Amino acid sequence: MLNKYKSLSKLKLIDKGILFMLVSALIGALSGAVAKILSDTMDPIEIVFYRNLLGVLIVLYSLKKVPVSIDMTKLNLLVLRGVFGTLAMLCYFYTIASIPLGEAVILNKTSPFFVTIFAYYLMKESISTTTIFALIVGFLGVAFIIKPFGVEISFDHILGILGGFFAAAAYATIKKIKDIYDARVIMLSFMGIGVIIPLLIFLFTPYAEFKIHTDPFVWALIAFMAVLSTASQWFLTRAYSLSAASIIGVIGYTSIPFALGFGIMLGDTVPDIYTFAGIALIALGGILVGRKSSSKK
Repeated sequence: MLNKYKSLSKLKLIDKGILFMLVSALIGALSGAVAKILSDTMDPIEIVFYRNLLGVLIVLYSLKKVPVSIDMTKLNLLVLRGVFGTLAMLCYFYTIASIPLGEAVILNKTSPFFVTIFAYYLMKESISTTTIFALIVGFLGVAFIIKPFGVEISFDHILGILGGFFAAAAYATIKKIKDIYDARVIMLSFMGIGVIIPLLIFLFTPYAEFKIHTDPFVWALIAFMAVLSTASQWFLTRAYSLSAASIIGVIGYTSIPFALGFGIMLGDTVPDIYTFAGIALIALGGILVGRKSSSKK
């Protein structure tokens, strides 16, 4: 009876994690669509800065209402989560502004493959033949999307893949600190550093120019995106806290059809057959990686 109760409890946690990931995927795709609209009038680095600044204010207000204690012994992991997450966001928002929304999202979804590679090199986990096959399938899908032997490959696509790499590193840190810190503290570390890094870029590099925007519509979109992104991050963090990363990673692929739909609504062209094939291969590779990881547990 006790084992049955434990099994039911675990199933409920998995179901809740899946639900949270689905909500995060939908809200995240909508946030990406808003970012794409904003990219017509703002630099991607500005979008990251303002998005995180408002997100910090939202989380701080939440922490003021319901305070939590902070363990000072793992602050290095919090900082790493913030740095990796910010780099992933900078790459992601840049690709959103430069290529179709659906392509930007699917390139960001290469993160499960990088997680597997991290596990092999950093944690000395073995890689099975099935996992190697999944990695080949996934990166073949990337090749279909960026078309490296044609004229369509671009720096924007490379940044999209780097976004997936940094996202994988950020997700790995979440699993390390999920039992130590409240989800809002993890979000605050990410968003706080997401304010600092763009600010440093504004101050010390020529790659972006800080502007004061006065259009109320632009500020309304920034505020809307900040709320959406903060909600998406909260659901994402909770999903990874409740369920296995392999399961949640697979469910995260539901953001692809959401993003494709929003992108087409905003004027993106319908993806060609190669892009659809690439999307299918990346999703298949991610699912294979996820199922193999689940079988180890």
